[in-house]
Amino acid sequence: MFGTVIGAAIVAATVVTPLASAQPSAGSSTGSTGESDFYLPPNPLPAGSPGDVLRTEPSPLALSVPGIGGTLPGNATRIMYRSTDSNDQPNAVTGTYIDPAAEWTGPGPRPLVVLAPGTQGQGDQCAPSRMLNRVITYTPPLGFMVEYEVLAAYSLLSQGYGVVITDYDGLGTPGAHTYVNRAAEAHAVLDAVRAAQQLPGTKISGDGPVAAYGYSQGGGAAAAAAELAEEYAPELDLVGTYAGAPPADLKQTLEQVDGTILTGVIGYTLNGLLKSDPDLQLIVDENINDAGKAMLGQVANQCVGETILTVGLHRTQEYTKTGEPMSVVLDRIPRAQEILAQNKIGERTPNAPVLSQSGTSDDIVPHGQAVQLAGAWCGRGATVQLSSAQVPAIVPGSGAGHLIPDILGLGEAQNWIKDRFYGVPAPSNC
Repeated sequence: MFGTVIGAAIVAATVVTPLASAQPSAGSSTGSTGESDFYLPPNPLPAGSPGDVLRTEPSPLALSVPGIGGTLPGNATRIMYRSTDSNDQPNAVTGTYIDPAAEWTGPGPRPLVVLAPGTQGQGDQCAPSRMLNRVITYTPPLGFMVEYEVLAAYSLLSQGYGVVITDYDGLGTPGAHTYVNRAAEAHAVLDAVRAAQQLPGTKISGDGPVAAYGYSQGGGAAAAAAELAEEYAPELDLVGTYAGAPPADLKQTLEQVDGTILTGVIGYTLNGLLKSDPDLQLIVDENINDAGKAMLGQVANQCVGETILTVGLHRTQEYTKTGEPMSVVLDRIPRAQEILAQNKIGERTPNAPVLSQSGTSDDIVPHGQAVQLAGAWCGRGATVQLSSAQVPAIVPGSGAGHLIPDILGLGEAQNWIKDRFYGVPAPSNC
């Protein structure tokens, strides 16, 4: 979930651009007159299959340089593709495919990595496909955002892999982003692969090897995709999944994140659940006070940096009518427990090897649930490597225990992905 601070490493490489003054991108191939028009799905959606490409346009990367073999790190295309929401209804999701400039020197066809982003926020302006054109944005007074996923994406591109990055359901496109919704995120990840493999004139093949890659929210989305791949997208050659700090159990994560700098992601979660399960509105109205309702409305239009600055370190007991933490309130509501259970990851079997990383002192996503998830997968016969970063607790609630393992684990994660593409047998500590 946490990742904004990672962006500090690239601040010196770019210019802060006020979001309100950002220039529109080139018109889309379907007649869009600007970036905002690109994100409006056709209504109704045309008949088709999940992964069908609905719209494309060039996407000028903010961090790119001319190179002998072409623009570095590659040529980017903004895409809109057909997917499926958590209620099995067709929806439109956006994202970005980057065709790498680097050569592929490994065996077989050039691989594709689908990058499931960590927490970006819930406002449409936070969509990675928008942020890749700016990297850093600032909207006064507190709307600061860094697209930190360029670090992972550019590293993967430098190894010659194609990279496709999903925006997820409702992030960029109309409607609430269904944050940490297991099924919607898994579908968006898998359909991003299908869409990228359909694009003409790319360096990847239409049926080459694929790996899923994500940390925090992205780790949960990648893990959910690994579990659903065999059922939802059996034709994909998914050879491995990196799932860092996956919020596999939303109930445990809710309890842990409450009162930290990322308290606001609880608002993202509730807003997303209200979109996918509108019957929850009565439960919210009965249990959330006016301050809580104001918070839900506030974070619905924010990127994560602004949410940290406005809601961070608050506790959910401020937002409930009884003055109890939200986790306690939800504990006694059967429908809420049912929905949390539906979104639990670990009830299915991943279709390929998995590397899961987690810090022992993670103050955002509990380390214990990563252990439980790995154990559940091992019990189903999966090949799982659990890597636990022994990081001491540093200012609990600051997100440091969540951020540091992400940075320290980058090399291990990308080497593990490389080994899958090179056919090296996957390790397991089940």
